[in-house]
Amino acid sequence: MNIAKKIADFARYQRTLRELNNLDNRQLHDLGITKGDIKSIARGTYVA
Repeated sequence: MNIAKKIADFARYQRTLRELNNLDNRQLHDLGITKGDIKSIARGTYVA
C-alpha cells in the first residue's frame, strides 16, 4: 500500500468519525447505531 492511499484512507476515517460524532443519539438510533459503534464503522470493521 502506498503512502498516498494510506493518507487518503486516514482522511476518510477522520471524516467519517467527525460526521458520525456530530449526530445526536436520536439520529444515530434512526441509523441503527450507537456512539460505541462509531469507531468500528469508521474503520470499516463494524458487524451488525
